[in-house]
Amino acid sequence: MNKEYTPNPADTGHIALSPELEALAEDMARNVHEVWAAGRIAEGWRYGPCRDDEKRLTPCLVPYDQLPESEKEYDRATSRETIRYILAAGFKIIK
Repeated sequence: MNKEYTPNPADTGHIALSPELEALAEDMARNVHEVWAAGRIAEGWRYGPCRDDEKRLTPCLVPYDQLPESEKEYDRATSRETIRYILAAGFKIIK
């Protein structure tokens, strides 16, 4: 298939998150990492100082607090965008 793919994400740029939802996004980011790490470990991946797909080594198999800020920000961005999408779709998040 030679068709070029053009992503078309929902427009959520107009959605601002309250401080409470920013805190939720951080908690979600931590959980996203935990789910990712559990999956990697189940697939036989281990910690290694450098990523090596062939040997299934990754430096990101560490607790969330030990991740480089760039990796945390990747998970945060996913979490924030998920919350924004939920709100843009008309749902409410109530604690």
